[in-house]
This record gives sequence, C-alpha cells and structure tokens, in this order.
Amino acid sequence: MFGQLLKSLIQPEPEALDDSDARLALTALLVRLARSDGHYAAEEAHRIARIAATRYGLSQEQAEALRHDAEQLEAEAPDTVRFTRAIKDAVPYEDRLGVIEALWQVALADGERDHEEDALLRLTANLLGVSDRDSALARRRVAGEA
Repeated sequence: MFGQLLKSLIQPEPEALDDSDARLALTALLVRLARSDGHYAAEEAHRIARIAATRYGLSQEQAEALRHDAEQLEAEAPDTVRFTRAIKDAVPYEDRLGVIEALWQVALADGERDHEEDALLRLTANLLGVSDRDSALARRRVAGEA
C-alpha cells in the first residue's frame, strides 16, 4: 500500500517529501516509538492522534485516519536507522525538531519512562540530526519542567 513512499524514502538521495507523505512518515515514526516497548498502549495511540490533529490542523476523524495509515506504514517500513535517516534527508530541520518533541509526548503518554522508548528516542534524535541538548529541552517542555 505504501510502496511508493517507502521506495522514495530509501533511495540513495531521497527527495523532499510532499506535505501528506511527510505527515505520514513522521506519524509512523511516532507509532514506531510507541510500539518499541512491546506495548502499544491506548493512551499512546490517542496521543499520536491528538498530536497529528494539533500539528497538522486535522479533525479528530482525519487524525485517526492518519494514525491508522501510519500504523500500517510503520509495520512495512525498513529498520529504524534507514527509515529515520531517510526522513532526515527528506524533511526540514524545524519539522524534525518538532517531531522530537512529539516523540517525547508519546513516550511520556502512559506516565512511565521506559528504557526501550528512551533508547529509541536517543537514537532517533541522533539520526534526525537533533542534538542531545535539544532533545532534553524538548522532553522538559513536554514534561512541564521548562
């Protein structure tokens, strides 16, 4: 179903994604984080839909549809390193920084810090070209510590 998008993401020199493909790829990254601990909690799924609705100005129904498509894309996507590097090459830095904040929202949605989610978030931030400091500041903002 998502063959063309995945094919464009894993090219040696990926081109910038159009808005709808970027939304889908970035939302799939949120799903990958939520699934990383082996428990995809309802709170995490709802948080992903809320993030999508807010970030992209979608209705709740549109955000749920995007989340559903992102779940399917995530299941078909290549390993996290290739998938994330491809997003880095195809998405502007400002959007990647916002994704780190959204990833922290998902990671903290169930009220627990999980070491698998933390590890994937650190790896993802690095692969997206976002510094540890910027990621930590994003986590603090999400947790209400900033």
